[in-house]
Amino acid sequence: MKINTDGVLLGTIADAESPYSILDIGTGTGVIALMLAQRFANARVDAVEIDNVAAKTATANFANSVFNDRLTVFPTDIQTFFDEHTDNKYDLIVSNPPFFINSLESPKAKKTLAKHTNADFFEELMKDITGHLSTNGTCWLVLPIQTAGLIKALAIENGMYLQKKISIRSFEHSEQHREIVCFSFEEVSTEISILTIYKAANIYTEEYKKLLQPYFIAF
Repeated sequence: MKINTDGVLLGTIADAESPYSILDIGTGTGVIALMLAQRFANARVDAVEIDNVAAKTATANFANSVFNDRLTVFPTDIQTFFDEHTDNKYDLIVSNPPFFINSLESPKAKKTLAKHTNADFFEELMKDITGHLSTNGTCWLVLPIQTAGLIKALAIENGMYLQKKISIRSFEHSEQHREIVCFSFEEVSTEISILTIYKAANIYTEEYKKLLQPYFIAF
């Protein structure tokens, strides 16, 4: 599981007011969790990952970081994690979840596990997030456009409101291909914006570089 644009954007954009507890659902090799530990110096970060190989890599990455005393990997699925930690509440919950609903499965099992799911998964996910989000907490997800509509509807069903929607596109004239969305229990007007990644082929926009400069030595 390589570092990807979706994950690093979520790691740098997801926000909460002085979070003490953070949950990263589907941490992969731990990149988002590490970014959040860097940003929020007083927060403990729980990272859940169902794939054992990825979870072991995340564990090693956490151990080698200066934030290792605030990071914990749980190598299990999110439903089992919540069942075993029924009282946990989080000020910030983030996830770069499986992408595709009822899609053709990819040839390799690990990619299938990481990228494919069905609507039932998201129904359970949003229900669980609602039950474990603190009163003033925020939930941030990065999603394909076709999945974002379902998630917004499920959030409303579970008593959450859309706070922010950031549409992601590759170039200024490209179609938007991802949305980063933020939910909370507070009913407010939704803030809507667009983020463009490239200003030309292989040349990042200044906005993108500014966002990721604290994490990427290349910037």
